[in-house]
Amino acid sequence: MIRIRDNGLVYYQFENLAAHKGLTHAVFTRLGGVSLPPYDSLNVASVVGDDPEAVQTNRERIYAALNLPPERVVTGYQVHGTRVAAVGASLGGHLLPATDGLITNEPVALFLRFADCVPILLFDPVTRATGALHAGWRGTAAGMAAEGVRHMRQQFGSRPEDLIACIGPSIGPCCYQVGADFVEAMSAAWPGAQPFIQNTPDGPHADLWGMNRQQLLDAGVRQIEVAHLCTACHTDEFFSHRGNGGRTGRFGVILQPTKETTKTRRH
Repeated sequence: MIRIRDNGLVYYQFENLAAHKGLTHAVFTRLGGVSLPPYDSLNVASVVGDDPEAVQTNRERIYAALNLPPERVVTGYQVHGTRVAAVGASLGGHLLPATDGLITNEPVALFLRFADCVPILLFDPVTRATGALHAGWRGTAAGMAAEGVRHMRQQFGSRPEDLIACIGPSIGPCCYQVGADFVEAMSAAWPGAQPFIQNTPDGPHADLWGMNRQQLLDAGVRQIEVAHLCTACHTDEFFSHRGNGGRTGRFGVILQPTKETTKTRRH
């Protein structure tokens, strides 16, 4: 990934997405905001106990860094589900209830929040459609990555083989120690999970990066970039629910196609 510092803010970009003009995206860190501990400092979630004014200031800083008008930003209230919503300019500035995935082929910014769960970004360079997905272990077990691909194909005519998929910073297999209940639930929900759960001397560890990558491959996606940045290992830069003991903020991930380069649905 490409690390960028901008007026105190620090964010990352995927190399595969940065290569395409007319596409704005960023995986922000926890650096450069105004929130006080334990939400220090660029927390963008309003439901974790942080000062609402600080959260608003942090979001404004993010929007300013990317030259995004707030009225063009769409987000979802994330519930660890698999609902994917197709959104357009008419929903700019809105928060969609019970939504963990957003897709669009219009010039609106898709905005989600993370602290160990897996960010997945999708981009179709043919139709210029984009998608942003939130996949924790429950979303992974339910096949959120494949759901995003299916909705992109259904709504915009995207072919899986054209899609560029990016798996962002999240808890890695190095730190994601799980219990027997997790192993049982994940294996029952998705039989393909077993190769991504490794036994170690301190117990089983799960590889959510590998699981989501495999689900994308199974859905027909061939261009996949994985950040390989563990949020629990890098709490100096990222919020981590596990690494910070459960009381922490959320970092923001944004993806937006520009008006000048969006195209109509493939026929």
